[in-house]
Amino acid sequence: MKPLELGIIKYLLFGFNLLFAISGLGIIIAGSLVLSDVGEFSHFMEGKVLAPPVVLIVTGCVVFLVASLGCYGAIRESYKMLMAFAACLLVIFIIELAVGIAAAVYKDDFHKGLKELMRDSMDRFETSESDRIAWNNLQKKMECCGVDRSTDWPEHKRPLSCCHVPREGAPEPDEIHCWDAKPGDPILYTEGCFDKIEMKAVDSCKIILGVGIGIAFVEIIGIVLACWLASAIKKRTS
Repeated sequence: MKPLELGIIKYLLFGFNLLFAISGLGIIIAGSLVLSDVGEFSHFMEGKVLAPPVVLIVTGCVVFLVASLGCYGAIRESYKMLMAFAACLLVIFIIELAVGIAAAVYKDDFHKGLKELMRDSMDRFETSESDRIAWNNLQKKMECCGVDRSTDWPEHKRPLSCCHVPREGAPEPDEIHCWDAKPGDPILYTEGCFDKIEMKAVDSCKIILGVGIGIAFVEIIGIVLACWLASAIKKRTS
């Protein structure tokens, strides 16, 4: 390979790794946003749901470090460092693939498990402060009531967080009014919380999946470029 061609590949890989390092920061930011969004309702979430954004954050940190290794290896024209860089990219790619497959496999289990967790938590509402705080926070933030509907709550045990001021200037509903409210009453949230929290989890998974697919394509290009440059360096020095 001519020196000019080798130089082009070298600086192409260097430029790629700069973009790759920036993408690593992007992965960290995306994972953090997803974790903060879903983690707010972690009381109802299993570790399977919270694990992907954590893995994404860790992967972003590793990607940033690996990109730095790739930049250094390209500039130094080090065969060993470039092959180590390619191997690291391959490992990251496999981890991302495994996380994606696990998310797809646990999708149905999550649907069933989430509803069971919410119903169990509802049963403990009167006796557990953590469950009480979690439900009040969920119903206020998501503007919902009960698991599937407001009638999931036992009579005269519906939390005040199920109710809201129906219009500007209307009086704040009290506990008695919230208890007596029937489905369709303007002070009562009509939608159940299960669909809303599941949709939030699904939207978060879509973000993770989109970021993961985008980075996977970038990683494949990086592996090809690194191996190509390493091969050219080895031929030149042999």
